[in-house]
Amino acid sequence: MSAAKKFDQGRLAQVLVEPIVSEKATSVAEKHNQVLFKVLRDATKPEIKAAVELMFKVEVDAVRTINQRGKEKKFGRSIGRRDHIKKAYVSLKKGHELNFSGEAA
Repeated sequence: MSAAKKFDQGRLAQVLVEPIVSEKATSVAEKHNQVLFKVLRDATKPEIKAAVELMFKVEVDAVRTINQRGKEKKFGRSIGRRDHIKKAYVSLKKGHELNFSGEAA
């Protein structure tokens, strides 16, 4: 848990925007013991690892990230774009798990 000491606590609190709860995220969690997060676009892998370890008190094995471009959408006659997002696939070590069902652990 020493990774959290290298980074600013306030920054780590902002790195994780929200967990991604979807059908794909659930299947990845069951098969590979991974959790998906929407993170800040300028967040680094070590920052994401430190943030997850600090917030959820679990040990992280690896972090993989994906930059996803926002889709173009039509709003009436004009065309707009959804925001670009960065996703993080966080692999947890054996014996550790996260639960977002809302129940206190």
